[in-house]
Amino acid sequence: MNLQDKVIVVTGASSGIGSATVRQLVAAGASVVFGARRENKLATLAKELPDSQIAYQVTDVTKHEDLLSLISLAVQRFGKVDVLFNNAGIMPLSKLAEDKRDDWQNILQTNVIDLLNGISATLPVMHHQGYGHIIATGSMAGYNIYPGSTVYCASKFAERAIMEGLRQEELPNHIKTTYLAPGMVETELLSSVGDKKRAEEIANAWHESDHVLTAEDVASLVVYMINAPDVIAINEVQIRPRAER
Repeated sequence: MNLQDKVIVVTGASSGIGSATVRQLVAAGASVVFGARRENKLATLAKELPDSQIAYQVTDVTKHEDLLSLISLAVQRFGKVDVLFNNAGIMPLSKLAEDKRDDWQNILQTNVIDLLNGISATLPVMHHQGYGHIIATGSMAGYNIYPGSTVYCASKFAERAIMEGLRQEELPNHIKTTYLAPGMVETELLSSVGDKKRAEEIANAWHESDHVLTAEDVASLVVYMINAPDVIAINEVQIRPRAER
């Protein structure tokens, strides 16, 4: 697989799917600009990779100016943005009756507003280029609702709606869109759950055979989609462990 002519921006790159995708993209020859809030994690990742293919900076995806700055860095360093992989997200879980309003606000800001921020920052560049590809990490929770996950599921339904609307609106501009919906993936996302009992239940499920994907599994699919011929648009894709219902 050869992505030597591609410039790709990745958010949520400090761990999990984000960092795994950065590594695989660089290995395939792409130039990658990546961001996240944890500078130490970004710096550690950067040390593994060739300087000529990467750039990074601290990025809070809930801040539009941070996304503008990250996209600007990509254009300044590598001259274009072929792909935005909008990957950042959190998963606090609680029942509505628990009235965890701060969690609700954080979910909507980090999962929904961040996606809009990324789209807003990237579309002008892609319009100027006349092409592009925007990928969003959603979830199987964008198709199904689970008790105790209502607001999280709502955020993933919203992401899916945004990406479908983006697909329809940007067809004339040759901009492809992909809503990527993983099932169970073992990443640091579990640390944002909040509910200890629920987090333990999920962690226990990870230890059952064939019940969990790795970040590298999902990253390999992202690389595959980016490498697909231009005529192919993979607009929605679900990826689950073989044994997940």
